[in-house]
Amino acid sequence: MNQDDFQLFLGVMSAVALVVFVSLYFVKAGYGMFRTASWGFSLPNKVAWVLMEAPVFFVMFYLWARSGVGFQVPVYVFFLLFQLHYLQRSFVFPFLMRGKSRMPVAIMLMGVVFNVLNGMMQAGGLFYFAPVGAYSEGWAYFLHVHAWIGLFLFFAGMGINLHSDHVIRHLRKPGDTRHYLPSGGMYRYVTSANYFGELVEWAGFAILTSSPAAWVFAWWTFANLVPRACAIHRRYREEFGDAVGKRKCIIPFLY
Repeated sequence: MNQDDFQLFLGVMSAVALVVFVSLYFVKAGYGMFRTASWGFSLPNKVAWVLMEAPVFFVMFYLWARSGVGFQVPVYVFFLLFQLHYLQRSFVFPFLMRGKSRMPVAIMLMGVVFNVLNGMMQAGGLFYFAPVGAYSEGWAYFLHVHAWIGLFLFFAGMGINLHSDHVIRHLRKPGDTRHYLPSGGMYRYVTSANYFGELVEWAGFAILTSSPAAWVFAWWTFANLVPRACAIHRRYREEFGDAVGKRKCIIPFLY
């Protein structure tokens, strides 16, 4: 792949994200509270999440190792931040899950495909096809205002995401299968605080790295999570009515 091919790759990924964004307002991805038998064969959630998320961790590591960038700052820091997220998402988050929920294999495989492509996309944007001189300042890169803003948003988003997942895990007692309205933390403002945290996290990563590939990933995150957050919000409205209050779907005070 050369630079022109990579730019085409980013363009295609952006266009596909638009299709996904529109489609998810009409089709609810069949996992979590929206899982139905019509999605076919399924796997236990813990297994499915590991199989779905781990590929991007290994693809990113492999392409970093082959790139020759080694421990060059700031790129190595970006690599570590990305891997930190997926270390937690692939090998910690699944084993914290409670209950016996399942994920359709079709959903898992779509996730695998995206994660492999995203690993190639982020590695390309950071290690192989970054603009000449973009990361040549070393540690001085982190003197820029945008770097501090990006770092702050990345870790703030990660913190919101982790806390929100913790809240969801503790909504039910063992054996309980009912739905509950989450509360506390950012759930005071939105019904999908975990998604809001992830959106903030990857927007922060894009600001930090100034990488077009990272911005495409942030767009994918938005395209995937916003329609689902809206579907969850509608479900909560149906089940809990006025208890939802003035909370928005995913972006506090706005949407």
